[in-house]
Amino acid sequence: MMKLINGKLIIRMIDITHKSTTLRTATAQAVVKVSKQETIDAINNGNVPKGDVFAMCRAVGLLGVKNTPLILADCHPMPIEFTGIEYEIDGLEITIKVTVKTIYKTGVEVEAMHGASVVALNMYDMLKPIDKGVEIHNIKLLSKKGGKSDFIDRFRKDLKAAVVVCSDTISAGQKEDKAGKAIIKKLEECEVEIMDYVIIPDEIDEIQAKANSYVEQGVNMVIFTGGTGLSSRDVTPEALKPLIDREIPGIEEAIRSYGQNRTPYSMLSRSVVGVKGDSLLLALPGSTNGARESMDAIFPAILHVFSILKNAPHN
Repeated sequence: MMKLINGKLIIRMIDITHKSTTLRTATAQAVVKVSKQETIDAINNGNVPKGDVFAMCRAVGLLGVKNTPLILADCHPMPIEFTGIEYEIDGLEITIKVTVKTIYKTGVEVEAMHGASVVALNMYDMLKPIDKGVEIHNIKLLSKKGGKSDFIDRFRKDLKAAVVVCSDTISAGQKEDKAGKAIIKKLEECEVEIMDYVIIPDEIDEIQAKANSYVEQGVNMVIFTGGTGLSSRDVTPEALKPLIDREIPGIEEAIRSYGQNRTPYSMLSRSVVGVKGDSLLLALPGSTNGARESMDAIFPAILHVFSILKNAPHN
């Protein structure tokens, strides 16, 4: 990526540090078309002068996939955990399919397409001594899976949220709120409507009153930021835990795990997540980075909660 900043041309890779690691899969194809049946026969019979076409091209394809970031400048180096190369002969056409898998923060579609391209080019090189009419066609991505784009459209679009900032200093006007605004920005990106945004002091009674009020109003999500640390005034978890019908420890673990990979202090956070009725209550860190990273860790996947709650039986 290139940007002109203050008259200087800045070249940098896309920042993916905020992304979560997930299983990523991509399949790409290339088609090699020969000009005569004798070429196909030579491939099948192992009579191509440069050697076994399919075996050689498979080796070259594996190298192509693994070396993609050395050729394409903006591709991130990543662990390639599987590469599969398949061939299908139909008349004078050889279809090459390359499937790549990884568990990482970004997709492998370019790696799959690069692999298919390299296989096709190597096949061309091996066949040109016996066939001057070899052509390469239809290099394209067939499919990809993994990452938030696969899931974002599956979630409800009618969700409403309230954001509550718990802070003595901010409520007293001594400090500007940035964490709550970071949470709101992420919610808006996920198409969640903001029903309310308030700032209150670190008082158990006030925190509980806000939570109960929003639940009674049918607000889907009530997100508290602040008061999850270890000081004597950090009481948000103590306020919310008695109200929660069922905790969701997996979400709490995801928040802390994501944060711990970015700062060694995330393990000290006492984030709490659970449901009360059909509402989701979350207590997130009060620092701007802590709130932002917590939202990145769990959104949009956390929205699946509401598909479950909507279909859950009620007493």
